[in-house]
Amino acid sequence: MNAEILSVGTEILLGDIVNTNAEYIARGLAELGVGVYYQTVVGDNPERMKKAMDIAFDRADVIVTTGGLGPTGDDLTKEIGAEYFKRKLVLDEETLVRIKTFFDKMKRPMTENNVKQAMIPEGAVVMRNDNGTAPGIIIEGESKTLIMMPGPPREMKPMFDGQVKPFIASRLSGAIVSRTLRIAGVGESAMEARVRDLTDGLKNPTVAPYAKETEAVLRITASAETEKEAEEMIAPVADEIYKRFGEDVYAEGETSIQETVARLLIEKGISAAVAESCTGGLVASKLIEYPGISEVLVEGAVTYSNDAKIRRLGVKKETIERFGAVSAETAAEMAEGIAKTSKARAGLSTTGVAGPGPSEGKPEGLVYVGVYFDGKTYVKELHLAGKRNVIRERAAYSALDYFRRKILLD
Repeated sequence: MNAEILSVGTEILLGDIVNTNAEYIARGLAELGVGVYYQTVVGDNPERMKKAMDIAFDRADVIVTTGGLGPTGDDLTKEIGAEYFKRKLVLDEETLVRIKTFFDKMKRPMTENNVKQAMIPEGAVVMRNDNGTAPGIIIEGESKTLIMMPGPPREMKPMFDGQVKPFIASRLSGAIVSRTLRIAGVGESAMEARVRDLTDGLKNPTVAPYAKETEAVLRITASAETEKEAEEMIAPVADEIYKRFGEDVYAEGETSIQETVARLLIEKGISAAVAESCTGGLVASKLIEYPGISEVLVEGAVTYSNDAKIRRLGVKKETIERFGAVSAETAAEMAEGIAKTSKARAGLSTTGVAGPGPSEGKPEGLVYVGVYFDGKTYVKELHLAGKRNVIRERAAYSALDYFRRKILLD
C-alpha cells in the first residue's frame, strides 16, 4: 500500500501556518510500513482541489487529507471527496448530536452552518472528533480510499493515532512493527557512524536514523507474518543498540526527555527544585507538563538578574564579580542554593548567553548546567548553536538530560 498526504488550506500556502500535520502523518504511516512518495498542499479552491485529488489517486492507493472540514463555505474537502466517489451527502444524526453536545459543553450557541459538518457522504465511515466539531470521514472505493481529517493538530493527532492508524493496519497483510529509541547527548553524525553496520547491513529489520531539533532517533522496523514475530526480530537489534549507547538511550516511542526525568524523580522519590537564568522557566515548564510532578517538584525560580541570584539563591557576590554570571562557579552555587533554600534533595540550574551576540565577554551559546544532588555538585559546559529561542530550548533539553544522568547514579 502507498499513500499520499494532501494538506488543504490557503493559509499553509501563504506561510501563515507551518504544516506540522504532514510530518506527523508521514511518520505514522512509515511506522505502519505504508509508502509515502508525495506530499501535496493545495489551497481552498474547488477546481485545484479536484485536480490535486485526481493526480494523487493516479499514483496512490490512499489519500490522507487534513483541513477543509469546517463549517464555512470555503471548507470543501468533504464535498470534493464525495463528488470524486459519486456519493451523495446525507445528514448523520449521531454526528449532529455530537456537535450540539460539543457546543453545550462550551456553553456557546451552535450556528446553522455547523450543520454542514454533520453532512456525510453515503456509506462513509465517520470518525468521532473528541476535540472539535468536524468529524473525520473515510470513503472506500473498489481500489481507492480517501481518509479526511480536520486541520487543527490537537484534533488531527488523536484521530490519526486512535482511528486512522488502526483502520489502515486492518487493511494491511502481515504485520509491520517499529520500535523507536530516543538518544540524547549524541549528534546525528556520531550516532550514524556507530550504527552504520546496522543501517547498511540489515534489510529486515531495518535501522533508520533521524535527527530532531535536540536529539537523535533510531527506528527499527520489521516485517513479518505476525506482530509477535516482528517484535522478536526487532528485539536483538534493539539490545545491540542499547549495548552500544548505554544511558544515552533515554526512552522509547514518543516519550519526551521531561517525561523521562519526571518519572525518574517520582519513582525514586527525589524532591527537586530548579533555578533558571537563560532558559527563563523553560525547564520547570517542561517538567510541569507531566501529571503528578507536584509530588516531587518543590519549586522553580527564574533568577535572571545577578541580584536575584544573590538574594534568592545565595550565590556569592564575589563569585559573580570574579567569574561572571555565566560561569561554572555560578551555575554550581545556583544549583546548591535552590536545593538548600527549597529543602529539596536535588537542585538543577541553568545560566548562559542566549544571544543575540556575546555578553560579558562570553560567546553566544555558552551555557552552564549545574546539578546539586545529595551534597555533591556537578557542572556541565555547553556550546550551543542557533538563534536565541533555539539556544534556550536546547539548553533546557540538555539540562534535563544532564539531570537525568545524575539521577541514574542514585
